[in-house]
Amino acid sequence: MDKNFYKIAVDLLNGAYDLHTHTEPSAFNRALDDFDLIYEANQYKMAGVMIKSHYEPTHSRANLVNRKSGVHTKALGGIVLNWPNGGLNPFAVENALKNGAIIVWMPTRDSKNCLKYGDMPGDFFSRPGITILDKDGNLLKEVYTIFEIVKKYNAYLATGHLSPKESIKLCEEGRKNQVNMILTHPEWPRTIIDGETQKYLAQLGVLIEKNWLNVAENSVSIQEMAKNIRMVGIENVYLATDRGQNGFNHPVQEMISFIIALLQENFSKEEIKTMIQTVPSYIVNKIKR
Repeated sequence: MDKNFYKIAVDLLNGAYDLHTHTEPSAFNRALDDFDLIYEANQYKMAGVMIKSHYEPTHSRANLVNRKSGVHTKALGGIVLNWPNGGLNPFAVENALKNGAIIVWMPTRDSKNCLKYGDMPGDFFSRPGITILDKDGNLLKEVYTIFEIVKKYNAYLATGHLSPKESIKLCEEGRKNQVNMILTHPEWPRTIIDGETQKYLAQLGVLIEKNWLNVAENSVSIQEMAKNIRMVGIENVYLATDRGQNGFNHPVQEMISFIIALLQENFSKEEIKTMIQTVPSYIVNKIKR
């Protein structure tokens, strides 16, 4: 490892965010718990880390960590609209946002799109897949209700593991309705969206998430990831790890790896700072209670 790049990466973590991590307690096997995550992030003076759980809201967990940890780094929470949270459940969205959630994700593991590829590791019940479209290909009325709630709190709605068709439709309609939108890991095989379409969505005002996990698992090369970032524009991108799975490096170490990889692809310190500090801070600080 290039020691100079490592030092730059560590310096850039001061004030940075990771808005996609997985921790315990969880129905799935995780490498660390909420407090481990926040303590590790605080060692590098990170501003905040998002605790994401597929099957339960995390805003209360984040609030508890922030009250008890005694550190600078803030835990952040959200909600994923999978079956244990009622699926496309506006009441769950309202409750989560009122009580501290930052991001609302559309269905992930329980989406019809994700399930067509088969179970993900650790899935433990059978269920019908959730779609956001009716038989005519239009958004369900519940989605428009969710739009209004997300907009009310100035929060962000993310595409989760929806199909490319659903994700594009959701982002287009969301932006028409002045909703803050996030396109989730478009380099992951189950949710893959080409760079030109990512650019189109970014031009509508959608923020594009880039995940180190997709590089680490060889779903995309770092060169292709870098190309897509350049195409979309760094001002429309935030970096995240999607890490916390048992048996792998922890999120903070993986964010360092992501930064180093992009430095090796000739991204400047200021460009990376934009993607790990400036852009995610929009998401965190826009929220209204």
